[in-house]
Amino acid sequence: MSQPAKESFKIFIVEDDQWYGEVIEYHLSLNPDLSIKRFDNGEDFLKALDEQPDLVTLDYTLPDISGEDVLKRVKEFDPELPVVIISGQNDIATAIKLLKEGAYDYITKDDETKDRIWNIIRNIREKQDLKAEISQLKSQIRQKYDFTKSIIGNSPSMKRVFNLIQKSLNSNITVSITGETGTGKEVVAKSIHYNSKRKNKPFIAVNISAIPSELIESELFGHEKGSFTGAHSRRIGRFEEAEGGTIFLDEIGEMDVNMQSKLLRVLQEKELTRVGGNTVVKLKSRVLVATHRDLADEVRKGNFREDLYYRLLGLPIQLPPLRERGNDIILLAKHFIAEYCAENEVEKINLSPKAQSRLLKYPWPGNIRELKAVIELACVMTDNNVIEEDHITFNSTGSIDTLLQAEMTLREYTNRIVKFYLDKYDNDVVTVSQKLDIGKSTIYRMLQQHVI
Repeated sequence: MSQPAKESFKIFIVEDDQWYGEVIEYHLSLNPDLSIKRFDNGEDFLKALDEQPDLVTLDYTLPDISGEDVLKRVKEFDPELPVVIISGQNDIATAIKLLKEGAYDYITKDDETKDRIWNIIRNIREKQDLKAEISQLKSQIRQKYDFTKSIIGNSPSMKRVFNLIQKSLNSNITVSITGETGTGKEVVAKSIHYNSKRKNKPFIAVNISAIPSELIESELFGHEKGSFTGAHSRRIGRFEEAEGGTIFLDEIGEMDVNMQSKLLRVLQEKELTRVGGNTVVKLKSRVLVATHRDLADEVRKGNFREDLYYRLLGLPIQLPPLRERGNDIILLAKHFIAEYCAENEVEKINLSPKAQSRLLKYPWPGNIRELKAVIELACVMTDNNVIEEDHITFNSTGSIDTLLQAEMTLREYTNRIVKFYLDKYDNDVVTVSQKLDIGKSTIYRMLQQHVI
């Protein structure tokens, strides 16, 4: 797809010396990407501000109004508009004063003026391009985490989740997201942030279980230089990084009890003090938490503070395991297939009815994360753009309890167990018959009948 034409960079030259103004205009007009407009007095220039220039070069001594007053009125109109003061005097005190009042730069009229203006233009345009790129990336992220598109599902349990996400968007209430590993807790957290009024502010995710207990206070709240061995400089914590945005505390159930009390105080007071410091830092970030544990049960066991539990509970969102989501399994599988095809630039891959049936019968102990891995492997294994039943390979580490959730017949369980042992012992029928305490003839018959 072709890129849209880039708009010209608009420069206003405010200069009462006609000859000098024409010199600057001439040199700048050598670049066809620049649009130049010149004014010989301050009032005419100020009346034209609605035309939204990208840069203003301003003579400090104008006939009708001082450059300082013009700068003040420009900043009142648009605080972000860069204004470069051009003066015939190299007055350091004046330069410092104007820079403090918002001037982008202060340069004197000499042989290098035009080159300095060129450098300023280049720097401003690079910053504009970077700002536009960041804005585009933020827009893409918001689209990616539009929960009506990024969270796939039509099951009743997922419709309840969508309803709760929607309710969370126009509030600062803490949201506690629970569910088994792999059910998509972080995706829900990002969807809440990027669809809320905080979407243009930072989203900071912290996995509590991945941080050593002796470092977690510094990680969350920051530290001052010299506060402990290795603290060579001040470091702001994750809560400060999230200022105005959202901090997502994943696996909050893994936090030790001592740290829980410190977190509780920060949440209650909405302020923190860095490790080794005395300065109080006010907080305005929103808090989202997630865990695969039953926190109420952890409270009963004495592993989690009851007061922190109620502080974090807020709006609870329980994500259902994939095995309870019915046909959502097929919707997600087709979504992952489409993602794979797009990322690898391959033709459309279809999912056969038998493959779909196999997916629906499996209990998915690894939930959505496992499903994505299984589908990606199946996409690699197929040779004819159709995923068949034998392309669906499970490598679950789940327990026998998980196996039993598949709800198969006794014959199907027997076939699966015998096949598992044959694979494990390289089709050694004698060894398998001894391990399972069944006759060799039974295994041979099952092989002849192709039931395994």
